[in-house]
Amino acid sequence: MVKIDDTDRRILAILQRDAAIGLDALGDKVGLSRNACWRRIRALDEAGVILGRVALLDPDRLGLGLTVFMQIRAERHDAEWLTAFARATKAMPEIQSVYRMTGDLDYLIRARVADMKDYDRLYQRLIARVPMGDVSASFVMEEIKDTTELPL
Repeated sequence: MVKIDDTDRRILAILQRDAAIGLDALGDKVGLSRNACWRRIRALDEAGVILGRVALLDPDRLGLGLTVFMQIRAERHDAEWLTAFARATKAMPEIQSVYRMTGDLDYLIRARVADMKDYDRLYQRLIARVPMGDVSASFVMEEIKDTTELPL
């Protein structure tokens, strides 16, 4: 774990909401000069605290209005299956997150698709690449909270 102070936390909180903020504006918000902000951000980058900077897109405006959570039970529990599963899911741009889970299911996938037909195409491509023990899906009816911000 990297040691960060309150100023670093304030910088990170602002950058999580707006990574495009200028150094002058950021400095004004946290009470530092432009150069001091830049040095702190560079140190946080080098320490691996900041993993990257991205633009968040509106999925509805891009025709990807349906979020699906896929619950997966593995057909087998060996390295070969896991490697094939990881390779297949990483290659599918609709799949945004893949988690290995405890409990009744083995993996949880979060994906964004246009509609049910698009989900079916994703499902068919996935099961063609990797044999599954069981796949079930739940579809998001209302998105109440979805954030990329970590609590600081």
